[in-house]
Amino acid sequence: MSTSGLKAIAPVPTAADFLDIVLSKTQKKTPTVIHKNFKISRIRNFYMRKVKFAQDAFDEKLGAILTEFPMLDDLHPFLSSLMNVLYDKNHYKLALGQLRTARHLIDHVAKDYVRLLKFGDSLYRCKQLKKAALGRMATIMRRQKDPLAYLEQVRQHISRLPNIDPNTRTLLICGYPNVGKSSFINKVTRADVDVQPYAFTTKSLFVGHLDYKYLRWQVIDTPGILDHPLEEMNTIEMQSITAMAHLKSCVLYFMDLSEQCGYSVEAQCKLFHSIKPLFAGKPTLLVINKIDIMRLDDVHPDTRALVDEIINAEDVKCVQVSCFTEEGVMEVKNTACDALLAHRVDNKMKGSKINSVINRIHVAQPKPRDEVVRAPCIPESVRERKKYDKNDPERRKLKRDIELEEGGPGVYNINMKEDYLLENPEWNQDTMPEIMDGKNIADFIDPDIAEKLEALEREEERLQAEGFYDSDSDMFDSDDEREAKDATIALSHKIKSQSIKKSKKNQARLPRTAGLRTLTELTSELTKAGLDPSRIQERAEMIAKLHGAKRKRLEEEEDAEMDAASDAEAGEDGWMDVDEDEDAPKKRVKTNAGGVVNKRVPRSNRQMAGMKSEVQFNKANQLRNLAQRPRNMLAKAGEADREIKTKMPKHLFAGKRGAGKTQRR
Repeated sequence: MSTSGLKAIAPVPTAADFLDIVLSKTQKKTPTVIHKNFKISRIRNFYMRKVKFAQDAFDEKLGAILTEFPMLDDLHPFLSSLMNVLYDKNHYKLALGQLRTARHLIDHVAKDYVRLLKFGDSLYRCKQLKKAALGRMATIMRRQKDPLAYLEQVRQHISRLPNIDPNTRTLLICGYPNVGKSSFINKVTRADVDVQPYAFTTKSLFVGHLDYKYLRWQVIDTPGILDHPLEEMNTIEMQSITAMAHLKSCVLYFMDLSEQCGYSVEAQCKLFHSIKPLFAGKPTLLVINKIDIMRLDDVHPDTRALVDEIINAEDVKCVQVSCFTEEGVMEVKNTACDALLAHRVDNKMKGSKINSVINRIHVAQPKPRDEVVRAPCIPESVRERKKYDKNDPERRKLKRDIELEEGGPGVYNINMKEDYLLENPEWNQDTMPEIMDGKNIADFIDPDIAEKLEALEREEERLQAEGFYDSDSDMFDSDDEREAKDATIALSHKIKSQSIKKSKKNQARLPRTAGLRTLTELTSELTKAGLDPSRIQERAEMIAKLHGAKRKRLEEEEDAEMDAASDAEAGEDGWMDVDEDEDAPKKRVKTNAGGVVNKRVPRSNRQMAGMKSEVQFNKANQLRNLAQRPRNMLAKAGEADREIKTKMPKHLFAGKRGAGKTQRR
């Protein structure tokens, strides 16, 4: 994990903001309407839900903080040590531990009060228990004011840390303050580190990036270190020590022989020997800076001896550089990168992974099969070919030369036909080049076509003079045109017949009046047509007699049934007496089916079904109307229905009502 992974941590709210967020969320996301007349189980569930929701909200927010802040033991040793230096490991772990404990306590408080709410026997007691539960949760969170404030400071500082990847190729620049470390990183990378003529200008780690051999490298500029014991070093110096101890890198130790940095060469050599244990197993470069003022050859012999002692040590290379004149800057960069690449390859060869791969690699060395010397063969034509000379007037012309002669770029148009690969090179410049079997389209045109066209025109004039085109009948130039015309006519007939068939699909085949004929009309028309209608007439008369007898019998049966039913009803129900004149004819009503029914009064009043009397019926109606009155006042809304019909815009009613004006609502 690099420092970039630590920068995605969300802001940590203060204790007061934390409570505002959770309690307002509880208020918005849970129901707010409760009444003392509700069932006690409903009241308990109402308040239990609020307590559980608040606990879940606290748990979610605290869980997010504990998850996003990294555990120091799980980080890379460099990042773990850097966070220890900057934020104090114990303080950091204590803050996270306090939040974890707070989450645990809130869970227990919620559990206890939910258990108590199950035994609440009134709305007041349930409400007080809910109030106590949220109050205790709030008290626990207010105690976390300091850990939350500390973690927010840590988060802000982490976001400002440079993006250091502990596993990539790294050049680490170290040395006394003011020896030119930041000037060097500004030269080789695009980093913009502040450079000033006083010590400890750089107070934290800076990172720049460069490309070498198509690989990405990071260059880390560390703050200056003074030569004193580790326990006396401040936070700024400890950042450098941490980087040197934990990053696999090439170390560039900068020295200033001119002593303009304010520290003697002897002190700089002592510091190198002091921190040398941190360079173990890393390629090291001794970079002698400011050679525009003082070179290694110009120093005093005693001082030179101290520097040579470092240079002669194992695995230390010496390079001289001047960041002012940029002399040797690229040499330092290339030497350091090459040394680190070679070191990484050596480490891989020494590691255990190589054993699993080396047995699959076979390097073949070619061996001579005989004593014959086989020198490279160069054809004579190639040897004798004249080399291209730009200034030779007789040189071979290039396309570029032709382009310049004919107007230059934008004017000259290259002739693509020159490079056509055709059988005969003469065909290349044809207007229409040969495309198939040495022929082009022009080769397929009749050479005598002009004469044939003139003969055709003469024949047309002769036919016109003879009056061949004066007839009204259709004239066709060819049989194909005639066939096409016939096909068009047939198609139009077919389409027309299909459209007629489609329009008549659901129509009656006979007009409605066709069936309404009397027997006399039918017999007269059949006689006119020369047919004998006597059998049809006999059959019709017989059917009419049968229908008449059947209808009469049915009417008599219905009348008898009606009379019997009306007598029975008059006997049973005293309220259905109907005065009718016996001699008067009964009213009959014709039905759709052609039958006849008697008009009569209903047997009973259905509205009074289940009622003893009319008094009870009126009392029930009165009670029903009374119970409906509150519903009617609320436009027939139910007790849990908060819908407001479109009297005002929806945004005025969405969400909870705030503390502001409500006159527009």
